[in-house]
Amino acid sequence: MERAIVLAASAIGAGLAMIAGIGPGIGQGYAAGKGAEAVGRQPEAQSDITRTMLLGCAVAESTGIYGLVIALILLFVNPLIGRL
Repeated sequence: MERAIVLAASAIGAGLAMIAGIGPGIGQGYAAGKGAEAVGRQPEAQSDITRTMLLGCAVAESTGIYGLVIALILLFVNPLIGRL
């Protein structure tokens, strides 16, 4: 019985951890849009704008990757089962 509860709670926790993927998607879309606007206003600064935008997208994506790692750990490694 306790094992089933822990497995259910782990599945719910993994689902909640995957909600963290929404933020990076919105942030990267916003950054790409603003980067396109900036290049449209200053085409001569395209390389600097693109470099800064890609660095920001990489930092934003790390949040989604951390959420994915936590979800995978909860689903497959499940350290909570050992506590029973």
